[in-house]
Amino acid sequence: MGVPELTRNAVDVLPAGELERKLEQGRPLRVKLGIDVTSPDIHVGRAIPLQRMRSFQDEGHTGVLIVGDYTTRIGDPSGRSAERPVLTDEEIDRNAQTYVDQAMVILDPARTEVRYNGEWLSKLTYADVIHLGRTLTVARLLERDDFAKRMAVQAPISVSELLYPLMQAYDSVAVEADVELGGTDQLYNLLAGRDVMEAYGLEPQVVLTTPLLVSWDGKKMSSSEGNNIPLSMAPEEQFGRAMRIPDELLPEWYRLVMECEPPAGDPMEAKLELARFIVRRSHGEEGVRRGEDHFTRVVREGLAPDEAEIPVASVDGGSVYLPQLLSDQFGQSNSHWRRVIEQGGVKIDGEPVHDLELPAERLRGSLVQAGKRQFLKVSA
Repeated sequence: MGVPELTRNAVDVLPAGELERKLEQGRPLRVKLGIDVTSPDIHVGRAIPLQRMRSFQDEGHTGVLIVGDYTTRIGDPSGRSAERPVLTDEEIDRNAQTYVDQAMVILDPARTEVRYNGEWLSKLTYADVIHLGRTLTVARLLERDDFAKRMAVQAPISVSELLYPLMQAYDSVAVEADVELGGTDQLYNLLAGRDVMEAYGLEPQVVLTTPLLVSWDGKKMSSSEGNNIPLSMAPEEQFGRAMRIPDELLPEWYRLVMECEPPAGDPMEAKLELARFIVRRSHGEEGVRRGEDHFTRVVREGLAPDEAEIPVASVDGGSVYLPQLLSDQFGQSNSHWRRVIEQGGVKIDGEPVHDLELPAERLRGSLVQAGKRQFLKVSA
């Protein structure tokens, strides 16, 4: 058993030589990836470590996908300048339901073990948590760059945030991980997992990190920033968003998303191939046709989409919360759509709307436009 080109898309494989030693044992490795359910969707940036997990699976290893239904209730502080907002139990449960189906777009279901970390974290007693807390020192926890920056400007750090890396590390104990995957922003958490596993008498995991994908706005791809391409997004919108990638980012996107070098020649053709790849992976060839036809008509030719292409929604009751209607139809969080509405980016029958809640009667029979390329018909 092995992993072809194991360092492809890898920034760190730590400790040096340890993965090769584990592979020499001749048994399937347990390769862990944890994803907190802070948004309804997995986007193409978050899919990069999933692609690494698939490469392990293709060589006969077991992928252990941990849905962080419990750790989401705290929120990962990695890369954050402030504590994450707390989601409701209903939001967490709803998000968790969508994650596994989206992950299976990339993973091999036959070699995937899906676990929810509430399975073990919810059973820890207070004494168990105290014991877990003894495995790392406060000084070690405060070595994190994000904590150090927040301390420098006297921004608050909650005790729950200090517990987060310990809880993620305990996931590795619970599933007896051989390898843990994550983005480069997860390096501290992944290394903490090695220390905690050793404290519990287990062989520490190997850490493998992958780069963070930079989106069209020059920022890390993020659901909260609205600069992402969810795997579950409609093909028309996926295609359009992929075509927004600047030419200078194409080499990075090809290497991380398509796992190949970009072709020489016309950047526009390279960008079209990238968009086709992203849509094909989620929606197949029919999705590619729909996405490319829509892009040609609406973006290149500046025309409205064909009526048959516009999705239809119905509304009930006396009033409708517009961000929720848009989130249900197009993905993204309610907070994302609140910002778009406040910035005048949503129109009803061609007129900008700024109210978040509207009478259902005003919406029935209307054409809603969100941004330049997203349209929604509301049935009468």
